[in-house]
Amino acid sequence: MTRLSDIDRCEIEAHDSIDAQAASWFARNRNDSSRANRKAFATWQTVPAHARAYAEFEQLWADLAQLQQLNKPVVLPTRKPAIWRPALAVAAALVCALLASNIGAPRTLFHTQVAAHHKGIRTLHLPDGSTLYVNANTRLRVDFNAHQRIVHLDQGQLYIEVAADKERPLFVQAGEANVRVVGTGFDVRRSQQQLVVSVAHGEVAFDPNLKAPATLLGAQQRAVWHYAKGTLQQQTLNVGEVADWRSGHLSFRNRELASLIDELGLYRPTASVQVDNAVAQLKVSGNLDVNDPDALLNALPALLPVKTVALADGKVRIEARK
Repeated sequence: MTRLSDIDRCEIEAHDSIDAQAASWFARNRNDSSRANRKAFATWQTVPAHARAYAEFEQLWADLAQLQQLNKPVVLPTRKPAIWRPALAVAAALVCALLASNIGAPRTLFHTQVAAHHKGIRTLHLPDGSTLYVNANTRLRVDFNAHQRIVHLDQGQLYIEVAADKERPLFVQAGEANVRVVGTGFDVRRSQQQLVVSVAHGEVAFDPNLKAPATLLGAQQRAVWHYAKGTLQQQTLNVGEVADWRSGHLSFRNRELASLIDELGLYRPTASVQVDNAVAQLKVSGNLDVNDPDALLNALPALLPVKTVALADGKVRIEARK
């Protein structure tokens, strides 16, 4: 894995202008996807002026990419006229020279926000050929630019069949966590207690917090990141277990009660369920109808030595049955 050396950092910071720095980072981001590079770039971009310069450079690069299409004249999309600073234009020209062999046909730019409401599962066909499935009570943002595809998962769960594009990898970002792929099918769930990545086919690199090496997951593998513990647990799945929520029913086997209730929160967000520590690690198997999550709560006392207690604020607590 390539790491950004102290010499490289000094070289970037030694540029005369922010525009030149933005161009340098743009070139690096296209050719170096290492964790060290992403971390250094994130630090540089925390300065508002840096972030603005980088965004402007991305837009200029996108316009230049459109002009490359089949070497034919192209009418650029109508937008408010922009006045590019000379330094930014010069920097873009230099990057064009460095990356000319990688421009090829222009990539489709795409930006959107998606929100799925209670009991609502949505399917989106993205312009790169990928298919995105969005679970109930999920919020996310899709941001495709000229050199990478990013899905920001703010809360909830998604499954995506990723169209392969080796020169424009796809990232799912959930807070500090990052999942990187080229072409595969995988599921990501971001809940209150856990972040869960499950792979149907292909391979993904799962990096929960940029503090440890990324974990490679293959077909029928799952990784569960526990926020409170800061630990990663890996599991092997059966065929069909990944993203079975798309059918409206979840099957689970030997699931820890706390993990199951964390997932259940997706389907009853207005009335949370608490699990006492004394019963949190009990194992349970069964099925969940995503349209009737309370049926599972009502069935738990028959499956485990627990009871459900309704609290005054509308919440439910699961505790040991005495």
